[in-house]
Amino acid sequence: MSITLYHNPRCSKSRSALELIRKNGIEPVIIEYLKTPPAPDDLESLIKASGMSARDFIRPSEPVYKALGLQDQSLTESDLILAMTKNPILIERPIAIAGNRVVIGRPPENILALIP
Repeated sequence: MSITLYHNPRCSKSRSALELIRKNGIEPVIIEYLKTPPAPDDLESLIKASGMSARDFIRPSEPVYKALGLQDQSLTESDLILAMTKNPILIERPIAIAGNRVVIGRPPENILALIP
C-alpha cells in the first residue's frame, strides 16, 4: 500500500499523522507542500476525491486568509483553490492520499481510514 502525505514538519498534527502512518508499517511519500505546493488542477482533484469543498481545505486562522478577504462567501471554488496554491500556508494539513481516497488528518486518526 502506498500513501502520499502533504506534510508540514512544523505542524504537530502533521507530525502525529506521519507517526501514525509509520506505526502501521507504511513509509509514505512525503510532499512538503510549503516547499512544493500543488498545482491548482492537482489541488482541485484532491478536493474532489475527498468529497469536501475548497473551504474545508483552507485554514481560516492564517493571517493571509483575512488579508485576502477569503471569508467572502461569494468566492468560487476556483478562487479559493488559486489562493491556496499561491499561498500554500492556507492549505489545511496534513492531507493523505491512498489510491483515489483523500482525507485531511485533522484529527490525525482520520488517516486510519486509508489503512487496511
